[in-house]
Amino acid sequence: MAEAVHPSVYTIPPHRAFADALAAGLLKSHGKDPLGLARGIILVPTNRTTRAIQDAFVRRAETGLLLPRLVPIGDPEIAETLGSALDPMGEGADVPPAIPPLERTMRLATLVQQVRRRMDDPVDAGEAVRLARDLGTTLDQLLIEKADPNSLADSVEADLSHHWQVSLDQLAVILEQWPAELERLGRIDMAERRNRLLDHVAQRWKDAPPPGFVVAAGIASTSPAVAGVLRTVSRMAGGMVVLPALDITMPEAEWEALGPHEPDPETGFRTRSIETHPQFALKLLLDRMGVARAEVARWRWGGGRDSPAVRTRAIGNAMAPANYTGKWNDLPPRERRLSGMRGLELATPAEEAQVIAIAMREALEEPGRTAALVTPDRALARRVSAHLKRWGIEADDSAGRPLSEEPPGTLLFALAEAAAERFAPVPLLALLKHPLVRAGDGRGSWLAEVRRFDIAMRGPRPRPGLDAVTAHLGKLLADARDQAKPAFAATLRWWKDTAELLAPLERAAGRTKDLPGLVAALRKAATRLAGDAVWSGPDGREAARFVAECEAQAALGPADAGIADLAPLLTHLMADIAIRPPQGGHPRLFIWGVLEARLQQADLMILGGLNEGVWPNLPTPDPWLAPRLRAELGLPGLERRIGLAAHDFASALGGRQVLVTRARRDASAPAIASRFWLRLEAMTGGLTRAPRFKAWAQSIDRGREIAPTERPAPRPPLADRPRKISVTKVDRLKADPFAFYAQTMLKLSQLDPVDAEPSPAWRGSAVHQILEDWFREDRCDPDKLVARAETLLDASDAHPLMRALWRPRLIEPIRWMTERVRADIAAGRVPIASEVDGKTEISGVTLTGKADRIDRLDDGSLAIIDYKTGQPPSPAAVEAGFAMQLGLLGLLADRGAFDGVEGGAAVFEYWSLGKDGDGFGYVKQPFRKRGDAEITADNFVAHAASVFATAAEQWLIGDEPFTAKLHPEYAPYGEYDQLMRLQEWYGRGDG
Repeated sequence: MAEAVHPSVYTIPPHRAFADALAAGLLKSHGKDPLGLARGIILVPTNRTTRAIQDAFVRRAETGLLLPRLVPIGDPEIAETLGSALDPMGEGADVPPAIPPLERTMRLATLVQQVRRRMDDPVDAGEAVRLARDLGTTLDQLLIEKADPNSLADSVEADLSHHWQVSLDQLAVILEQWPAELERLGRIDMAERRNRLLDHVAQRWKDAPPPGFVVAAGIASTSPAVAGVLRTVSRMAGGMVVLPALDITMPEAEWEALGPHEPDPETGFRTRSIETHPQFALKLLLDRMGVARAEVARWRWGGGRDSPAVRTRAIGNAMAPANYTGKWNDLPPRERRLSGMRGLELATPAEEAQVIAIAMREALEEPGRTAALVTPDRALARRVSAHLKRWGIEADDSAGRPLSEEPPGTLLFALAEAAAERFAPVPLLALLKHPLVRAGDGRGSWLAEVRRFDIAMRGPRPRPGLDAVTAHLGKLLADARDQAKPAFAATLRWWKDTAELLAPLERAAGRTKDLPGLVAALRKAATRLAGDAVWSGPDGREAARFVAECEAQAALGPADAGIADLAPLLTHLMADIAIRPPQGGHPRLFIWGVLEARLQQADLMILGGLNEGVWPNLPTPDPWLAPRLRAELGLPGLERRIGLAAHDFASALGGRQVLVTRARRDASAPAIASRFWLRLEAMTGGLTRAPRFKAWAQSIDRGREIAPTERPAPRPPLADRPRKISVTKVDRLKADPFAFYAQTMLKLSQLDPVDAEPSPAWRGSAVHQILEDWFREDRCDPDKLVARAETLLDASDAHPLMRALWRPRLIEPIRWMTERVRADIAAGRVPIASEVDGKTEISGVTLTGKADRIDRLDDGSLAIIDYKTGQPPSPAAVEAGFAMQLGLLGLLADRGAFDGVEGGAAVFEYWSLGKDGDGFGYVKQPFRKRGDAEITADNFVAHAASVFATAAEQWLIGDEPFTAKLHPEYAPYGEYDQLMRLQEWYGRGDG
């Protein structure tokens, strides 16, 4: 059948709502006959567009309608979707089936690994899957653009840099082997199948057009196969193509500057195309359709939801190519005025989300008014959705969320992470606290057990494995006080039952080269922990489908995949699986991604996240083809996505009322305004602001007048005050009475972090244990101390790196200590007690203490020794009435409070394992060395007794309030600072 001389191509400008204008025009043209619309076919770009056009017809329908057949052009089964329009199918329509996406990724990952291994550039399984996904994208682009991969070698006119040459060599091998693999399977790539079906549609309609009308609406794809279909539709009887937002008034010089350009015949160089321009893709599409821009007519029907026509001209001027933006200076005001458009620049993404939610909430005050947020920033979309829920409004986020961020996906990931980390505390607790685990009636009791388990797992990491966790809990039970043993015993019983649920996954994780077995073990573990909850709902059903397919195809993937590869492998495979919520949100509020917003408009369009790197997004590099190679092969440049984002932005600007927003910073740093935002600001001389939304957002969270708290100074009754105190707590009582009150009377203590690095306190306890055992079992034999320290390090549960870093800082001072003790023993100084407890009563208060070590001097007097892993207290602190620990231990010794220790204390020493000059280990006394020192060994005990008696009379047997941070210079620890609300009152000068 001969083609029409003049193609039937139209465009709907941005100021008109595309779907409504299209429906109005088709109703006008074909709606008089009740069956007129039903005989037609409308080709649309996506399934979302299908629903938008259906809704537009419904809005304009006065009675019932038989709608045209709406067919997404991107459907890989387009021939089947068109059905009777291609009946009979005709010769050449027998197209092989497409290889399933997951199977394709797995086979490509295996191929990538094999090629990289042969080229001495191996990658692990997770990286192979990532590269396979990128490779699949590159292959699809080659197929969509109908580029000949065999021309890769011929397309390079000069040497590439080394890494690009390596990638090209690997790609060449893969492109040689992949077609043979597909032929062996009897499959083809999905992009190739789509090409063949579209070519068949174009040829079939060229020979025998459908009986009704055919409209290709809103399609902007530049694919040669799509362009072929549009060319056929535009030239057949009853056919027309309706393009979205083609600028038919753009000056010819600007239009021609866009490209694509042919190489200069003299130089051979090609003028750079402006692929970032919103009209570039449409210009390329017209070129491939064989249609001149002058042949495109404006769609003459409006949908009744249009903004002023001047908006289209202003949008076109704002998006002018960079070399032509100088015309902004000469434009008349009406040609650059964006009436109905407002801009808001906020401080943070949180404030931006709140402002957008308020603007959407305000739209509901007007009956029938609609509002839509359009943004590629999924975090912003989720925040806005959460804010709307404050008013009980559920807004459909049609872009959906990746399966990897939905509860079933995060549970699978948590299981893989926990197994890969050998059930270390952090990933294990994250798994056990997952919202799907034991969801339902038993969730409360489960969480109560997990919280007790959490407390038990605080501190340094135990050794890896489920059995090691069991042993760790058993040790805690053995060491626990009698009143705490029942709770630890219950936790241990609960853990043993829980460990049985995870044991099969641990056994599977120990096997190598069994990816199907790992996936199966993951599936079974998820079911044991969460039951049917993990496979329920839209996200659960998609997770079940994904796991079943992954389990079936895993054997085709990398052969060396192990448990360490499973988590990154799942992340890469789940990245493209979007979970869209079921319909049922608010009928007048929408949250659209950029793709979902195409060809749709609401009464209020909010374009959020206008920062560079967000809108437009930064192009993702192609790891397989150098940019110059892509250009030589005719593939889209990486920057073409910016042009598509610009077209989406320009189309969305056509709404009746538009609000554009950005935040001046993101979560971590200042943000750069989007190039689109800057263009609007520059052309208009500054967008009109909408300050009321910002003011409302700030007023929502602005509370009433806040009166900062006073410095806390609780004054409990005398009967409740403790009558017993340790020598180590006297400093805290004097320097920070409130901290003493919180620790001793309120019984509050700071929890160690989970999987904590060994803290100074933990290391100090370990050193004290070494030295105590050395005394009790070896009687301070200098030859045995180093061996004990080595044994402690080898048996430590600390991370191997931490042990490696700590070993030299422990062994060297331990060696110093052995030599010092050897010399002391030779001089007649003998250790007689270690870690010995004593107590005495002073002023009605029982003073308790534990001496790290007590030596007997040759004259019969005693030396009191305190071990330090860090810096000992200074003599200035002693003179100020603090650091009385050694003096109070001397007081206990003088009163015979230590069993088996007789005599008076004459020497007081700190033995520090810290650094001293170029070495580690030194002895320091708590007094100044000068002869006229205020505190000496002779009066130290008496001074300490006086200090203690004064403190006891004030706070323990007196009614002095426990004032917070009384002497902050001697209260360095801040575990109770939040409890005392330190930042509210500290530094106000109130004494």
